[in-house]
Amino acid sequence: MISAKHNHPQRHIFTVLITAEDRPPSEADIIVILGKTGAGKSSLANTTFGEDVFRVYDSSNSGTRECKAVTNTINGRNITLIDTPGLFDTNRSEEEMKPAILECLMECAPGPHAFLIVLKVEKFTEQEKAVIDKISEYFEEKLFRYSTVLFTHGDQLSEGDTIKEFVYQNELMRDLVKKCGDRCHVIDNKYWKNSQQDEYRSNKFQVKELLNTIEKMVENNKGYYTNKMLQAVESEIQKEEESIRRSSANMTQEEIRKQAQINVFSKRVDKAPQRWIQHFLGLASLNSHTFCKRLPSILWLVFSVHPWQS
Repeated sequence: MISAKHNHPQRHIFTVLITAEDRPPSEADIIVILGKTGAGKSSLANTTFGEDVFRVYDSSNSGTRECKAVTNTINGRNITLIDTPGLFDTNRSEEEMKPAILECLMECAPGPHAFLIVLKVEKFTEQEKAVIDKISEYFEEKLFRYSTVLFTHGDQLSEGDTIKEFVYQNELMRDLVKKCGDRCHVIDNKYWKNSQQDEYRSNKFQVKELLNTIEKMVENNKGYYTNKMLQAVESEIQKEEESIRRSSANMTQEEIRKQAQINVFSKRVDKAPQRWIQHFLGLASLNSHTFCKRLPSILWLVFSVHPWQS
């Protein structure tokens, strides 16, 4: 658990690496899907699993509003995909964002094996530049070792082009992919069919390639990504699990884990000291860019300066 003396509000959100041997036993590789609303994150999860497990919205303004995790088996490997909301969407207040951030922490604890940075194959505009700028600003260098760039709307690729050829047409995208170990893939959630003559433009082929890339990345990293916040969350969840076990002998481990997450989430959301909440609500007058720049410091304050007070 983090003590109050660890007051480092300027430290990056993502800071600590630990090895696989230190991780509690896990039944699945945890993959967090990141990207702006409308990038196709939910559709990507459905395409990966080959079934509709996440709701897909028609409007880019009404996408995923909460964090959702689904575990499935692909080629004998258990995978948990965590679909995240567009945390930096300008049409969402900081008050709305706080529960979503907490949900992500609950689902990720003690840390994810991989991040998928989701972008669209489209004409590069100032909006796309802003997204990539935020990613570069928000991620510590070590986190890129755990990241892969995944492009959606593959039907927009020029005939005969690969995703690497598309990426290398733009310096900013090229630099992002290079930071991620030159890992990038493409799918199309709407038009590509597995029976297409061009294997490259087959979701079945691309999903297989993507999962192979993630598997190699996990093996090379020999661990998962974590930070002090996630470690504190996991510690509290485990305490809740022990309490639930003592009082509910008939529950499965999966049920115990989920109930423990709910209990910890409720404590954080409903009983946080007012000064915690003010770190979020006090930024209501800031523009989106300024808020994003300060969010790492805010989260560090919320989860380490006053840990676990009720």
